[in-house]
Amino acid sequence: MRQTELQLSDADRRVLDEIRHRGVHHSREVNRAHALSCLDRGIPEAQIMEVLGIGRTALWRTRSAYLQGGVDLAVFDVARSGRPRQYDTDAEARLTALACSAPPEGRQRWTIIDLERAARQELGLGNVSRETVRRMLKKTTSNPGGG
Repeated sequence: MRQTELQLSDADRRVLDEIRHRGVHHSREVNRAHALSCLDRGIPEAQIMEVLGIGRTALWRTRSAYLQGGVDLAVFDVARSGRPRQYDTDAEARLTALACSAPPEGRQRWTIIDLERAARQELGLGNVSRETVRRMLKKTTSNPGGG
């Protein structure tokens, strides 16, 4: 297997050592830091892949990212664009408060369908679906009606 050469600067070595030994980092970040450090020390790629449990592509991408943009680009995940949140935390809090309030007349507890209907009356929650209500409540570990 072809060995790829990589020479880190002293400052980059210190940053990688900090990531590898201190602080709270995602396991992917720590693995990438280990991979760069191993490549810098000339450890064979096959051995790096076996010990770290990463594939050849991950190793090559980490090396390539380092050469393009340094440690920050190679180790840390780039923020991804994604679908923006449809409901803000205030809307979630209003739904949670609604679920914790007294159930509708004639009911002993809230059901998801009742919560959906009541939430649609709230400002900012006009088109909320049953599934969205369920997910919001699950995130807050609420138990509607389960006193």
